Amino acid sequence: MMRVQGIQKAAVDYDAVILEALQMGALQRVAVWGMVAGFGWVSACPVTSQERPGSQQQQAAQQPAQQAHAGGDEKEKDAKETPVPPEKSSVTHHELAMGGKSLKYTATAGTLLIRDEEDKPYGSMFYVAYTLDGADAGSRPVSFLYNGGPGAATLWLHMGSFSPVRIETDSPSPTAGPPFKLVPNQYSLLDRTDLVFVDAPLTGYSRAVGKGQTKDFTGVDQDLKAFDRFIARYITANQRWNSPKFLIGESYGTTRSAGLSDLLANDGIQVNGIVLISSILNYAIRVPGYDTIYIANVPSYAAAAWYYNKVQNKPPEVATWVQQAREFASGPYAQALFQGDRLPAAQLDSVAKEMSRLTGLSVDYIKEANLRVSPTRFRKEVMRGDRKTLGRYDMRFEGIDVDAAGENPSYDASDTGITGAYVAAIHDYLERELKYETTDTYRPSAGSIGQWDWKHKPPSGGPGPGGEQQLPYVAGDLGAAMRKNPHLKVFSANGYFDLATPFFATEYDLDHMNLEPELRGNVQLGYYPSGHMIYLNVDALKQLRDDLAGFIEKASKR
Repeated sequence: MMRVQGIQKAAVDYDAVILEALQMGALQRVAVWGMVAGFGWVSACPVTSQERPGSQQQQAAQQPAQQAHAGGDEKEKDAKETPVPPEKSSVTHHELAMGGKSLKYTATAGTLLIRDEEDKPYGSMFYVAYTLDGADAGSRPVSFLYNGGPGAATLWLHMGSFSPVRIETDSPSPTAGPPFKLVPNQYSLLDRTDLVFVDAPLTGYSRAVGKGQTKDFTGVDQDLKAFDRFIARYITANQRWNSPKFLIGESYGTTRSAGLSDLLANDGIQVNGIVLISSILNYAIRVPGYDTIYIANVPSYAAAAWYYNKVQNKPPEVATWVQQAREFASGPYAQALFQGDRLPAAQLDSVAKEMSRLTGLSVDYIKEANLRVSPTRFRKEVMRGDRKTLGRYDMRFEGIDVDAAGENPSYDASDTGITGAYVAAIHDYLERELKYETTDTYRPSAGSIGQWDWKHKPPSGGPGPGGEQQLPYVAGDLGAAMRKNPHLKVFSANGYFDLATPFFATEYDLDHMNLEPELRGNVQLGYYPSGHMIYLNVDALKQLRDDLAGFIEKASKR
């Protein structure tokens, strides 16, 4: 039997929390937010990707108790050696009708042990693998998929994207209550690659074992080591060393994939391709005093204004409108922000008017914000006249606050609109269809994660004392991996209506990896009429599936 972990939600000004956390300093940040992928936990990181923040007032009140718990029960627990369970699996056989063909496949839900430097088990990681029956495992591609957080289980990608089944939702409207409908997935990638969905340490059914402690997994590099060891263990146990290999990560999962690209290569595991879905490759983008994040957000604001008909002379395609916003953001807008307090009044007026034209915000509002409109303010302001708010993960979702005043939305409609369906789906599916039996609790997020260590030391070195970064910049890792392996291909998938990981920031990061001209063609970008979880729009899922099928086929060829 499986038990669900409790869910906790609250509202927050994301950007104020981000700045507060960063101003505390990379080594002294405390827990200033507390929700990942819809489920309650507290961490010490700036909010982005699939993180769900909790209110600052609640966090301030809860911190002493949480810290006492972390210092008491958690230390006591960590001091004890947890019994090392055997690796286990439940194997079932299925069939998927897809593209006029019948695909017979095997589903394996199980755990694999990962070992530390002393070759002792310290973690048990849960996965679900889908392998095509009758295929040559030695030459067939295998893809490893995972969500982000950090500290989120992979139920979102697993139940929504490329597995042989997917949950139907009413997106972008709130999904109606149960019974929810799990259907055969016509947009699965199983016809092109075997699929291994992996739950991060301390999430799902993944656990610390032996002398493994929470701190061994709750950090950028700790997490990378765990996934590096899991992948090595999986391809060894299943004789997949010679298979073409792909990493498919979403949100913080893109941070993980970029970091793994160089780490795996240094361990002799060559990857053919990396798929980045809704990317965050540089956590330092929100450091106070710099305006890059404001520049990065403007094209996403413009996409939302286009979607809601808040602009005049609207072109038929969102891409056309977004391109105008790109040119404005990187040109007149960036130049204006660079001048800071020296910006002439005439130039302020000119820039505010053009920003208003592109984003649907009023000129006065933009000027009152000193040209710097945070995502939470935009989500509240742009539809204020309609008494609606916008979702953060997907701005196509509309919320309704108790009133139309205030600075920030009281909740994220793109979170609350889907969470129940996804959580119910993973529990029912694992037990009913995959026959996985356990008395453990399935953790949609790592409720005991405590504090995330954001320091990162790239395998190939980098700036900072000893090459260590205080906040991870993993686009550098990816660039290093591509220089070492010029055959490595990258596909970046971006939702136009994603305000958690804006596509313009991803473009900037991928354009600044210092690649030689002959390598730049190895990076592809795709854009879709959806948000952070691109697959919530079924039309976008179909397009994304076709793009990735071609990408995997091409990158698998010698």
